[in-house]
Amino acid sequence: MQKQAKLLFGVVTLFVLCLGGRAQLNPYFYAQSCPNLFQVVRKQVMTALKAEIRMAASLIRLHFHDCFVNGCDASILLDGNNGEKFAIPNVNSARGYEVIDSIKTAVENACPGVVSCADILAIAARDSVLLSGGPSWRVPLGRRDGLVANQSSANNLPSPFDPLDVLISKFQAVGLNITDVVALSGAHTFGQAKCDLFSNRLFNFSGTGAPDTTLETTVLSDLQSFCPVGGNGNRTTSLDRNSTDLFDNHYFKNILEGKGLLSSDQILFSSDLATNTTKSLVVAYGSNQTLFFMDFTSSMVRMGNIMNPVNESNGEIRKNCRVINNSS
Repeated sequence: MQKQAKLLFGVVTLFVLCLGGRAQLNPYFYAQSCPNLFQVVRKQVMTALKAEIRMAASLIRLHFHDCFVNGCDASILLDGNNGEKFAIPNVNSARGYEVIDSIKTAVENACPGVVSCADILAIAARDSVLLSGGPSWRVPLGRRDGLVANQSSANNLPSPFDPLDVLISKFQAVGLNITDVVALSGAHTFGQAKCDLFSNRLFNFSGTGAPDTTLETTVLSDLQSFCPVGGNGNRTTSLDRNSTDLFDNHYFKNILEGKGLLSSDQILFSSDLATNTTKSLVVAYGSNQTLFFMDFTSSMVRMGNIMNPVNESNGEIRKNCRVINNSS
């Protein structure tokens, strides 16, 4: 009788967990409905990186910009003039949409109507890091795709021009902490940035008529030549000098030497507020890559769990990541 009671309790517990599975993100969400999902996504990401190694950084940036607006609901992928693609931080900047289209097509061929575009973004971001030499992590899954974009919120994404207190407040507004600010900034260990995003540091920083004094002199000279006054603001250079395409802790080593490219990078170490907030983490990550990797993966999971109001009643599994289902 006691054994039967224990068995019944176990069955009931499993049933309750299954009922809650659609609300609770779970790394094994597609274990039955799409068992080859991870292999399908990784193959497509590998193909994309072979064609253009920079795409790794672009894919994780898409996931970041998606999660900070409405939660991780793939709203950034929706087409339309009022969409997030045309928000100031994204227009002519966010990229990789065609890669997500290719992944979605491959996933639909394997498991039609099962996997959300939001989950594809999350898995592609993880694979981009892993295939660039970085860590792996179990990606919680089970998101639904949103039905609307939010361009106004996308216009308020964390910016390379934000002072540190504003950056911290933007992260806190979505439930992330100071460790997340620094660890997730470490994604700048690969990828590129346009001159327009850092030229403010090169000649007339904050209206002083002089360059940003926290920028190391050799780097300053190189960047002044690369991004002259009146030059092409769309020229791009590596975010992580001398370690362009690898996911490692070199980004933090650069910051320690005054070689952070964006103002929002260098202020993590050099600003007054950093002394009691972010500076110690920059120092720690610069000397301990294992610690950076550990905190980065934890922060990616937390970012992937930013409150998402999308559920079965107001979300869907898009057939095409660019448009909601049954749109005309």
